[in-house]
Amino acid sequence: MKHRTVVMYMEIGCFVSCLCGWILVCSTLPTEYWTFSEVGSIVLTTSNYYSNLWKDCISDTTGVSDCKDYPSLLALPVFLHACRALAVCAVITGFFGGVLTLIGMKCTKIGGSEIANARVTFAGGITYLVSGFCGMITYSWWANRVITEFVDPNFRAQKFELGAAVFIGWGGSLLLISGGTVLSSFAGKEGLPSSSPDRPRRPVSYATARTKRTYMMPASASRVTLVPPLFYEGRRSRATRATTRTGRTGRTFSRDSFV
Repeated sequence: MKHRTVVMYMEIGCFVSCLCGWILVCSTLPTEYWTFSEVGSIVLTTSNYYSNLWKDCISDTTGVSDCKDYPSLLALPVFLHACRALAVCAVITGFFGGVLTLIGMKCTKIGGSEIANARVTFAGGITYLVSGFCGMITYSWWANRVITEFVDPNFRAQKFELGAAVFIGWGGSLLLISGGTVLSSFAGKEGLPSSSPDRPRRPVSYATARTKRTYMMPASASRVTLVPPLFYEGRRSRATRATTRTGRTGRTFSRDSFV
């Protein structure tokens, strides 16, 4: 099986995983069971209190239930405002992550070249990661708040427990994070330029090339110096030959001996 086919099937699987996670996260917003508490006032009547980001509800065993929205927006605590903002950001970024991934996948053939599609898919994976982390922070923060109030012996108000929506949100966020991680890693290797040493280097120019002679010279003398007159080079060569001849014969010759 070719590498392109494997990557295509991987993208389809990650897209389905992220889409399911996004649907689970969206389903928790209208659900009332973020927290719940059961209070038995009478033997035959039991009251159930439950709430979410938007309203409080109460129901009893007689079948009567009533929900009431929070009365004032400005009177709400900062914790509730932050959870609302993070939950909405998780839904919005998950939607755009699905659009980008659907455009950049290899099986759709909507984009241009392979590199362009890989970059679009990489952007979709990063957007899915942002959506998953926003959702995970929201549900974890909410759960930490509920558990802290429940185990605190000095907390005198009504204590609540974790509802089903928090666990559903954890599962959806985990699917978003895992699918976004795989998408961004595979698409990033294909679409982003790599800085590995295996890339073709620029050919060395003639001015910077080293010959065998200059390579063996010390670092201070490796720089090429242009000397216009060639008389010194010839004189240096004759002196070198004379020194070599002297070393072979063991005799020293001077210039006056030839005169």
